[in-house]
Amino acid sequence: MAITKETIVDKIEVVGEFKHIQVRRATVIKEDGNEISRSAHRIAYAPDQDVSAEDEEVKAVANAVWTDSVKAAWKTHKENSGS
Repeated sequence: MAITKETIVDKIEVVGEFKHIQVRRATVIKEDGNEISRSAHRIAYAPDQDVSAEDEEVKAVANAVWTDSVKAAWKTHKENSGS
């Protein structure tokens, strides 16, 4: 009877005007290759956040959607909203 645990990025979503990236990680527990448990954890990133420690796929999405114009619009939004 072998029990294994793995954590995988199972969903990446780009949402909103400023292209926030939501990442869902699933922790999967298996017994003899059969899934017996799954839990999820989400984290969201804004265009001015560091994703360098993230999964390669998440970094690729960030590089694709966080254009200079998106980053500038996010910065302006934060400045105008007092954040």
